Amino acid sequence: MKRRRSRRVKIGKVAVGGGAPVSVQSMTKTDTRDIKATVKQIKELEKEGCEIIRVAIPDREAARVISKIKKKIKIPLIADIHFDYRLALEALENGADGIRINPGNIRDKEKIIQIIRKAKEKGIPIRIGVNSGSLDRKRYKGPLAQAMVRSAQDSIKIFEKEKFYEIIVSLKASDVLTTIEAYRLMAKRCNYPLHLGITATGLPPSGIIKSALGIGSLLLEGIGDTIRVSLTGPPQEEVRVGHEILRALGLRKGIEIIACPTCGRCEIDLIKIAKEVERRLNYSMFNVQCSISLKVAIMGCVVNGPGEAREADIGIAGGEKIGVIFRKGRVIKKVKEKDLVSTLLKEIKNVLSV
Repeated sequence: MKRRRSRRVKIGKVAVGGGAPVSVQSMTKTDTRDIKATVKQIKELEKEGCEIIRVAIPDREAARVISKIKKKIKIPLIADIHFDYRLALEALENGADGIRINPGNIRDKEKIIQIIRKAKEKGIPIRIGVNSGSLDRKRYKGPLAQAMVRSAQDSIKIFEKEKFYEIIVSLKASDVLTTIEAYRLMAKRCNYPLHLGITATGLPPSGIIKSALGIGSLLLEGIGDTIRVSLTGPPQEEVRVGHEILRALGLRKGIEIIACPTCGRCEIDLIKIAKEVERRLNYSMFNVQCSISLKVAIMGCVVNGPGEAREADIGIAGGEKIGVIFRKGRVIKKVKEKDLVSTLLKEIKNVLSV
């Protein structure tokens, strides 16, 4: 796919836009003021492959502890600011790598300019995060997607008048089609990097489906430079889904597990085996940081398995008390059912070490 050309912005050491790889973000769900709990969750997210983390800043205490949190984590930290511009100033003073402001609830131009000038002084980027739920509908009337874009454009004008260009833009709605339309419009009207996401998607699996459709559709069109999957649940799941979306579109390398849905011919506990392979591979985020793409197939039928999964790089197909290991559809060995998982993992390690 041909990606949209955008400016490059640096959040800490992570490049966003300008042809940089699409990065995966998440947001902590702890009380930011609880330093121990927040650091613990960020470290867990780092293991999952989270590349940028955002924390809520509800008050000045939360802004002040940013410096302490940053000393204990590896990935860049963005301060999420709503309503009170002074919290943005405090977060910048305490070492935030980025600021997200919502033009829907910080509407005073002079206050926004104070944030811009402080960020410019610190060399820190700002995300203009338009959210449909807090949009000023008295000012921005008409179709929602178009209104969101006008809000973002008005904010950009303030930033550009201050000669501040380290900008990332997001336009999130809970409705997938509205979000897609807003980003399509915005992509044509500016060259700033775009942060993708569908807000308030809810619980999995519906939240995953909405996110995959919205984010995936835009990425297929070359739109988007960084993403956050918003789910009602553990943030680790957000990161896993984010990486899976990128991998499915060929924007990330890694291990992909494909497995048959099973039928009456299946003679092994395929679901149990698939879960075990996933766990043993540390499949969440493909933690090995694979430099290659690898398709691993887990099939329940010896007769049809290798043929149906011919596109897989390596896989197993089970039968009654016995199974086969195959590569690119060609059977390379037969093994006992109890040895299927361990043998498959050895073969995968051999492939990865080449």
